[in-house]
This record gives sequence, structure tokens and C-alpha cells, in this order.
Amino acid sequence: MNSPAQASSTPKLTPNMGLRERNTFGFDAQAEFAYEITSAEQIPAIVTQITEQKMPWHVLGGGSNVILPQLLQGATLLMNIADQKIVASNDDETLIAVGGGVNWHQFVSWTLDQDLPGLENLALIPGTVGAAPIQNIGAYGIEVGDYIESVEAFDTKSNAFVTLENKACLFGYRDSYFKQNPHRFIVTKVVFRIPKKWQARIHYADLAKQFASNINPTAEEIFLAVCKIRTHKLPDPKVIGNAGSFFQNPIVPNEQYETLLRKFPNLVSYPDAPGKRKLAAGWLIDESGFKGQRMGKVGVYENQALVLVNHGGGTAQDIIGLAKCIQDKVRTDFGVSLEIEPNIL
Repeated sequence: MNSPAQASSTPKLTPNMGLRERNTFGFDAQAEFAYEITSAEQIPAIVTQITEQKMPWHVLGGGSNVILPQLLQGATLLMNIADQKIVASNDDETLIAVGGGVNWHQFVSWTLDQDLPGLENLALIPGTVGAAPIQNIGAYGIEVGDYIESVEAFDTKSNAFVTLENKACLFGYRDSYFKQNPHRFIVTKVVFRIPKKWQARIHYADLAKQFASNINPTAEEIFLAVCKIRTHKLPDPKVIGNAGSFFQNPIVPNEQYETLLRKFPNLVSYPDAPGKRKLAAGWLIDESGFKGQRMGKVGVYENQALVLVNHGGGTAQDIIGLAKCIQDKVRTDFGVSLEIEPNIL
């Protein structure tokens, strides 16, 4: 357990702060009040003030995995803690401590600059380091939880800083102890454990195609390939608002998978835990006829059915309405339920 000293002064509370640049959907949202957090030491005083004033509160990092309403009531804590450094290294592994406000993709790029491969499959995932363990972000066969040594957070239940080791984080598919206990922890630092022994992970179909003639790519080559694939499939939020993958890939029992496969021979899926199979949500949505479709000011991206987009002027209600239509159709067509990945605030 860590105990950073409480800051002598609380950061300024800014009323009516625009959040359009703080959410990748580009929704014209506004925070009733906002704090800019640049160090963990500021948090106890902020939480005390919020508690005394009985204000609802939310933490916002890069805004890449959230659906914001037009008015986010109460206090919005803008996570801007920025720091990354190697804290230990031996023949087997390297430990890196990273602030919760560090841009995730920039951190992955930095690890390769430091000759510390391992996270390259997670390149170009939008958002901040602090949000990564909450969602247990993953892509192309890797989950961030596999590389996390510990997470430092402020526990609003005990009103103290705590450090949760990897096992205590209860990482699962797009899940964690933090996600299971919403509105309790404010993640301030993540310590990553990067093994010195590295092996290329290119078994996912898109990467396998990229390296069909190169079965021993370098980490840098995988990093660039992932960036290329994601750039093709996922629109740049600066050009068209989106939150990346909008639905989780559903996991079904093998029996249900076999039944679906007989009916849909082209069904895309991946191995999961024993007795289970992970289905490609994008394929299900595409087969249900939504790819490239538009509903008012929002729609489904033309290059990747898993991505919902804001064409301009859309709202949280518009996106949620479209998502419900997709969920209903996929459930009717395949008997499979899709879960929304972004947090609806």
C-alpha cells in the first residue's frame, strides 16, 4: 500500500468546461465542474471536497472508451498525470512505472524505443494508461493484464492509496476488479512487467496475412503492421468521431458455436477458454447488414462493422439508439447478445 502525501492545496474547480476535445466521439458534451489532476497527491483533497459537497463525480482520461451526455453532472476529474520511467531491470524482466494520464499509444512506442518489446500488438489503441487496466484492453491475441505487475489507485471506499498486485486485479476478457467495482478507484499509476524473453505474436488472421512471407518479424515490424491494420479498419477520431471497437466479442459455449457454424460456415471465431469460443462481433454485425449504414447523424463505419461513428452533430442518445438496433438484430439473427464496450456516463 502506498501513501502519497496529501497536497497542500486543491486544484481549481472549473465550472462549465467543454469536453468535446476530451471524448473521441466528438460529442458536444460539457462538465458541470472539472478538476485537472496532474499528480496523485492532489486527489485526497479533491475527493474530500467532492464528498463534503455531495457531488457525483467521474474520472476522464483520453475519453476514448466513454459515451458522454450533453451535460456531465457533478465533478469530472481530468486525469493528466504524466510520467514514465524504468524502475527496475534484471536478466529476466524490466519494470516500468507509468502515470495514469500518459497516452497509451505513445507509451507503447516508447517501450520499443527503449528496446523493450512485448506490447507492440496493442499499438494505436486510443486512450490513456490509467484506463488500460480497468478495461483490460486487448488486441491481436494480447491483453494488457498479462504485462501488468501492479496498479496504484486511490480507493474512495477506504479513502487511501492502495497498490493492487496483478492477481488482485482479477483481469478477465475486457474485465477487471476495477471495472467490477465502478466508481471506487481512481487509477494513478501502472507498473508494467516486460519479460526480456520475447516472442512474436502473429497468430490472429490479420497479422498472419501481413506476415505470410515473414514468419519471424521484429517487434517494430509488428508494431507498424498493427498500426497499418488499425488505420485501415478504424477511422481517425480527429476526422470522424468514434470510440474504436464498440461491442465486445461475445463468448459462447462450444455447443452453440458448433450449431452456428453449421448454419453459417463462414462464421469468424477464435479459441477461448476450454469449452468456449469467442465470436467476431464485427462479422455478426456485418452479416446482419449494418456495415456502412447510417442512422441520422451516426452510423456504422464502412470499413469495420464493429465501429460506430459520429458523422457530426450526433449525441449519446443517437449512438445508444443505433447500438440497440444492432443488438436486437444480431440477437434475432444469431441468438447472440452483444455487450457495449464503452462506458455510458
